[in-house]
Amino acid sequence: MSFTDRSASGRPNSGIARAGQGAIDQGLRSYMLGVYNYMTIGLGVTGLVAYGAFRMGTAPSDSGHLALTPFGQAIYVSPLHWLIVLSPLAIIMFFGARLNAMSAAAARNTFLIFAALIGLSMSALFVRFTGASIGRVFFETSAAFGALSLTGYVTKRDLSAFGSFLIMGLWGLIIASVINVFLQSTGMQWALSILCIGIFAGLTAYDTQNIKQAYLAGDGYELTQKKSIHGALMLYLDFVNIFQAMISLFGNSRD
Repeated sequence: MSFTDRSASGRPNSGIARAGQGAIDQGLRSYMLGVYNYMTIGLGVTGLVAYGAFRMGTAPSDSGHLALTPFGQAIYVSPLHWLIVLSPLAIIMFFGARLNAMSAAAARNTFLIFAALIGLSMSALFVRFTGASIGRVFFETSAAFGALSLTGYVTKRDLSAFGSFLIMGLWGLIIASVINVFLQSTGMQWALSILCIGIFAGLTAYDTQNIKQAYLAGDGYELTQKKSIHGALMLYLDFVNIFQAMISLFGNSRD
């Protein structure tokens, strides 16, 4: 083919390239919408289970304070409390190990079970903090999360190195939190909450970029769904950790 022929064929090829890019962009938008939809459903399940468990676990007393029902004694005071707190960790490990072998339906159900267990654990927040402050902090977290995730989506900067630094910080945060379980230091807990917000704020942008980059136009429906669910889980964890740190700092106690 001569250079003249190659030049003449340039316009149709450019049109095909633009059409292909448009298809990829549309597919990426649908994929990311699926991620955010799954995340929103997970948060909805968590919220409903948390509020339902709180209502079942408490009752007003003559003194004006909340009293625990037998169900509340079981989930907040008895050894079952630790099973509720630790069981989501087991599900995360199972999910990570079995995701490739799971069907999309099984991955979705596992995610929803995980969200429900987190809700059961987080129902204790309703016992400790007022409903008004929980609602306020939730909307503040939502606004901050939205801005951070959008930043990760639109930025052209590679956040890989930044993410690696944040993950190392996360391990340090986990170790320090375990230590503070025994120390019960209020000052240390306050510092850890500040650090938690900073780390998971950065991870929100980093995870969003990774989720976006994981999209491939040639993926089949089943694989795309599993990627969406895995991405939703990552963003769900970022949101929940930011929310819990913020409520511990800015929530109004019932006492």
